Amino acid sequence: MRFLADESCDFTVVRTLRSEGHDVLAVSEFQRRSVDKELMDLAMAEDRVLLTEDKDFGWLVFAAHQKSPGVVLIRFPASARRRLGEAVNEMMKAYSSLLIGSFVVLQPGSVRVSRGPA
Repeated sequence: MRFLADESCDFTVVRTLRSEGHDVLAVSEFQRRSVDKELMDLAMAEDRVLLTEDKDFGWLVFAAHQKSPGVVLIRFPASARRRLGEAVNEMMKAYSSLLIGSFVVLQPGSVRVSRGPA
């Protein structure tokens, strides 16, 4: 699967997905500051699910009706970070077929999958 990890995304997620053979483009490897809408446009153009810890992408998808290739919003507090890689692997095993076009919230012990607005 193809992903775009914005600069707020913990690099553990990038390493975990790459180690499983996924194609992950990490914004932090080629750019310092980014604009959310431009990242969403890049994800659409390259057919990549966006990985982020920035809640503003929820606003873009649901309030601004920005077209989305799929977004995974990661909400892991510092106290649970040691389990982040494992949680990403579990999410991929259980939900990978649902990620395209969905808005997913990944939290410790929980994955919520929503379809974007029609």
